[in-house]
Amino acid sequence: MSLLRYTLRRIAQAIPVLIGIVTITFFLANQIPGDPVDIMLGPTPAQEQVEAIRAQYGLDRPIHERYLTYLAGVATGDLGLSIYYDRPVLEMILLRLPVTLLLMLSAFAFAIVTAIPLGVISAKRRNEPADHVSRIVSLIGVSTPSFWIGLVLIIVFAFHLGWFPARGLVLPWENPADVRGAATQFEVIRQSVHHLFLPMIGLGTLQMAQITRIERSSMVDSLQGEYVKLARAYGVPESTIVRKHAFQVAQLPVITIIGLGLSTALGGAVLTETVFEIQGMGRLIITAINNQDYQLIMGTTLVFGFVYVIGVIITDITYSYLDPRVTYGDD
Repeated sequence: MSLLRYTLRRIAQAIPVLIGIVTITFFLANQIPGDPVDIMLGPTPAQEQVEAIRAQYGLDRPIHERYLTYLAGVATGDLGLSIYYDRPVLEMILLRLPVTLLLMLSAFAFAIVTAIPLGVISAKRRNEPADHVSRIVSLIGVSTPSFWIGLVLIIVFAFHLGWFPARGLVLPWENPADVRGAATQFEVIRQSVHHLFLPMIGLGTLQMAQITRIERSSMVDSLQGEYVKLARAYGVPESTIVRKHAFQVAQLPVITIIGLGLSTALGGAVLTETVFEIQGMGRLIITAINNQDYQLIMGTTLVFGFVYVIGVIITDITYSYLDPRVTYGDD
């Protein structure tokens, strides 16, 4: 089976998963105690107002009818109307999603750039001081929640040292006229990097620690392989052995942990955006939950599920590039 057919099959397999996410989220969201209409109108609204709002958002219909209507809307790209913002849910998501994706991609870039060299050095210098330092840093990173790291970074580098801003995020593609103190696009990008630095580290530390541990373990096993021993027997330089023989084989488990790390990164993004007051998907879903905005809760959850499923599919496809032994047959 070709790679294209395999990719199409995986996408087809993801459709029932997304339908399951929609179904579970819909019924759970509708079981939340309270009434969003009471939140909108206050404790003593007029009955006519209540009935009008319920009719406007379809809350006066039976739950099974609302579910089928919502499912049909999702199939056509209509995620409904936000009760709290009174705007289309899809419009709100498209406004906030780039912010969260920028934060997540920068966090993963930080994690990969720092973790892979740390893991390789740790494996090459096994049981030496560099290895011990790397393992301690990884243990601290895995054990520390992202929101706590974010708070520490704000206290140290924003309040005490004043090196970085403590809140907000400037997007690199914003118009310079809309960014204070920026006359050119380069200055916008500089401000974006400046604002992104602390939340990037706060969100990426857990991924960095996980990837470092897996990279070290995989490189240790790879460097002890028979093909590596044979290369050493033929006098191949150690740097060539690490770069051409051991490194590529050791990346398969790393690719897996990066793909699966999307779930923790999505959850961490919610907390990180809250700590740094970044207006992304995390803040959006928190606002939706606090105001019992059913449509917005379901829409943001569906997008999170979609991003995770796409990440898993990309992870599986990447295996074929790193390891030719991986096949995509029907068996």
